[in-house]
Amino acid sequence: MLQFRGRIPISIYPTFWLFAALIGYLNSMSFIGTLIWVGIIFVSVLCHEFGHAWTAVMFGQNPRIELVALGGLTYHNGQKLSFWKQFFIVLDGPVVGFILVLIATLLLQIPAFAQGTVAYILSLTRAVNLFWTIVNLLPVMPLDGGQLLRIILERIFALKGFKYAILTSMIIALAISLFFFLTQGFLVGALFFLLAFQSYDTFRRTRHLSETDRDDTLRQQLEIVEELMQTGKKEEAFRLCQEIRSKAKKGMIYELATQYLAFLKYEKGDSRDTYDLLKSIREELGGDALCLLHKVAFEQKDFRLVIELAGSCFQNWPNTETALRNACAHAQMKQAVPTVGWLQTAISEGLANVNEVLSDPVFDSVRQDPSFQELLKKASF
Repeated sequence: MLQFRGRIPISIYPTFWLFAALIGYLNSMSFIGTLIWVGIIFVSVLCHEFGHAWTAVMFGQNPRIELVALGGLTYHNGQKLSFWKQFFIVLDGPVVGFILVLIATLLLQIPAFAQGTVAYILSLTRAVNLFWTIVNLLPVMPLDGGQLLRIILERIFALKGFKYAILTSMIIALAISLFFFLTQGFLVGALFFLLAFQSYDTFRRTRHLSETDRDDTLRQQLEIVEELMQTGKKEEAFRLCQEIRSKAKKGMIYELATQYLAFLKYEKGDSRDTYDLLKSIREELGGDALCLLHKVAFEQKDFRLVIELAGSCFQNWPNTETALRNACAHAQMKQAVPTVGWLQTAISEGLANVNEVLSDPVFDSVRQDPSFQELLKKASF
């Protein structure tokens, strides 16, 4: 990776050169042509990102640029900006693209530049920037057009505007994808299908986003909670989690604070409160939090919930403990076949003392079932 320090740091990843070369070769089918394409793509993308970055500098931000596989990214840190400043930071990238189109067009009017290799480079620069700038202004996330739409709708509808922008982006990207698939433009169709899926995934993950999730103070407090938990300051983290939940009431920050509080409660041995906390946000759980709910649900004898979470929990924690817990839950519900299935899974995961486990009274409700009797026979050998 190439890195350039300065007022606006620049990082160029190897994948940028790889994709630029691939595009160049597919359009020129020659070594020299590929080099010309790479140079034009590099200059065009860098100028576009500088349009974002220098505008951010004008508004007191600290930007940095990354050139990656499919283009460039500009990040900026600093004080929270008004909507119109955010709008101009996004808009000035495409503006620079149009300026490059104008410069190339004017130079082509000069006879000395209107012939030979120079004319080819200028014509290509104009075509590339005109095409990319128009595409980039489509109202599809994360393109600049999608970001502009998001800023406008958020200004009008606040948080709902963000969700409207994501939905609009998904619909338009799907329509464009379908058009290109029907016209055999499979590469472009696949790209816009990917953008549509990204918009859907963003909408899915943020469907419970609330106004409190935009509160910088609450976000900072949640980061402090994470630091406190990492450094072992559990009591301070516990109190701060409670404070965040009381302020947030709902939303993603509330859900994360609830998960952290549940883990802290469980470390204190409070299985019941852990169960109540996690069950209240069950639909938003994943990974370790979902598996903890599976565990405490078993401890609280909520066997139906244990069974509902069985498969997804085993995917995250594929071990004998999880499989055996699932088997016991099914046995409590007098479900012989899944009980045997999970017992076989536990054995394949390395369950020790198989005969001792199978003799546990918890399995008495299914013990006479033929499938369980078959498992006993196999275990006795």
